[in-house]
Amino acid sequence: MTVKTQTEKSVLTYSKCRGLVGLVTAFMKQRKMGLNDFIQKLATNSYCKHPEVQSILNLNPPQDAELMNANPSPPPSPSQQINLGPSSNPSAKPNDFHFLKVIGKGSFGKVLLAHHRTDDQFYAVKVLQKKAILKKKEEKHIMSERNVLLKNVKHPFLVGLHYSFQTTDKLYFVLDYINGGELFYHLQRERFFLEPRARFYAAEIASALGYLHSLNIVYRDLKPENILLDSQGHIILTDFGLCKENIEPNGTTSTFCGTPEYLAPEVLHKQPYDRTVDWWCLGAVLYEMLYGLPPFYSRNTAEMYDNILNKPLQLKPNISNAARHLLEGLLQKDRTKRLGCADDFIEIKNHVFFSPINWDELNAKKITPPFNPNVTGPNDLRHFDPEFTDEPVPNSIGCSPDSALVTASIKDAAEAFLGFSYAPSMDSYL
Repeated sequence: MTVKTQTEKSVLTYSKCRGLVGLVTAFMKQRKMGLNDFIQKLATNSYCKHPEVQSILNLNPPQDAELMNANPSPPPSPSQQINLGPSSNPSAKPNDFHFLKVIGKGSFGKVLLAHHRTDDQFYAVKVLQKKAILKKKEEKHIMSERNVLLKNVKHPFLVGLHYSFQTTDKLYFVLDYINGGELFYHLQRERFFLEPRARFYAAEIASALGYLHSLNIVYRDLKPENILLDSQGHIILTDFGLCKENIEPNGTTSTFCGTPEYLAPEVLHKQPYDRTVDWWCLGAVLYEMLYGLPPFYSRNTAEMYDNILNKPLQLKPNISNAARHLLEGLLQKDRTKRLGCADDFIEIKNHVFFSPINWDELNAKKITPPFNPNVTGPNDLRHFDPEFTDEPVPNSIGCSPDSALVTASIKDAAEAFLGFSYAPSMDSYL
């Protein structure tokens, strides 16, 4: 911090420093809220009087019955439950693992670092409570996440699912363990990245999104919290809970979902949107990597939404012309004019900003990452938030419940997730 004197102007006064800290603190707290909770809080706030924002908050039930249940209903009856086919009845069970640390938390459960007692490998095990999922009618989303994970075995920048299994009350995803930290964590510490580092990350993210699009999957929730670094410093995209499957190249969907800072204008307008929504989010993440905050961010969320819809993109002069041109293309408010609207990933890949990138070498992980997390091994948790790792591991995570004590609602929950369990065939990895 520079102290102001009579002979020189302050670069950052005390009051400005306090304001910046307040801005970043509010930003971080807001980012950790779920969209449902966030909108409910927002709707009751006195400053949300802008008519366009009021229209956004006046949500109609989504056409594909996803996510936005402001008033959760009781668990559905068996007649309403999803049956994805007969369960494979795999041999996996919670007791196979020694659960070591909590490394993440979500709406329906936790992610834990686990050591397999037999194969001696470390995994990230995502443990979800069936009852909580059913209460918010989110079973379709969980199954969609599982379906997307099944398709990720062939891409270097998407987290892999080894297998999944279930008990009467919980679902278990056994995932790759990635311990280089969230991109958000590193961005917090460094405030912004230099352009070569931002380009490397943006290229690996774009490659992952392009692969999902090739499978007719729209990701819809790109943000630094969902982007991990592996132990070498490569990008790993995770958390596929908001993915939408079966979106053809010209197909659209209309569910209002995502993270407030990254919502594209067409989503806020509650218009049908297509896969270009992911390229808007890539633009927002690249902007944040270069400048430290998302492009239209405001502590006043009504103002932020208005900025996304109406405010012209403002770019400071400390980036290259190529970066400027790319951001202008990705953050184009009209999705029919946005970079990627015609040829999807090919347009992104061929942009001059990425001209230093050899895409074949990138996808083969032959390009040395610009930053190495320098983790010493699986037990090195330095890049995880102590908010998670300091939390005790619940005793119920690693043991199967006594079936005699399972309630009727939990038994209903078990029926709702028939077909969840999955073990890959050996040729999946060949």
